[in-house]
Amino acid sequence: MADDLDLNRAEREVIRRVFMSRFGEAPSVQGGFHVKRWATGLNKGQPKLTAAVQGMVDRGLIIITDEGYWPTAKFTTKGLLALKRLTADRRALDPDRHRFLIDELAQFEDPGDTV
Repeated sequence: MADDLDLNRAEREVIRRVFMSRFGEAPSVQGGFHVKRWATGLNKGQPKLTAAVQGMVDRGLIIITDEGYWPTAKFTTKGLLALKRLTADRRALDPDRHRFLIDELAQFEDPGDTV
């Protein structure tokens, strides 16, 4: 049985794509990442979530905030723990391309680890 903190293949691909270093910079995990909006139809203007993003929302790993031009997916504490677990696997995240993400998550402390 899969743990709620285990990210599936599609979810890992979203993380790799969104947090990859480009032009020497990568987005901060704390800032989250943007998602698209529906342009037409019954859901016009609502956040357009891929199956992978919706799965992370359903498991409580991210929340969607809609306060600006683009809706933003922000990681919950549980989501940050899942990301930190992901950084432990060198095969899941290339250390060269995702150094910013790995370094940022190394500073995150699991609230359950405090005594």
